[in-house]
Amino acid sequence: MFSIKSFSKQCIRVWHLLKKPPKKEFITISKVSAIGLGVIGLIGFIIALVMGFFTI
Repeated sequence: MFSIKSFSKQCIRVWHLLKKPPKKEFITISKVSAIGLGVIGLIGFIIALVMGFFTI
């Protein structure tokens, strides 16, 4: 089942593996995420326009 002690050990292990990314990598990840959000938003907008066009 679920053990709090096991979960806390896993969390601590992951916390020790974390590191701050370099500035260049952070900026690249941010740009890719922003582009992805923009594309998803654009797709949603196009779908809303199409659905609005076909409904009376």
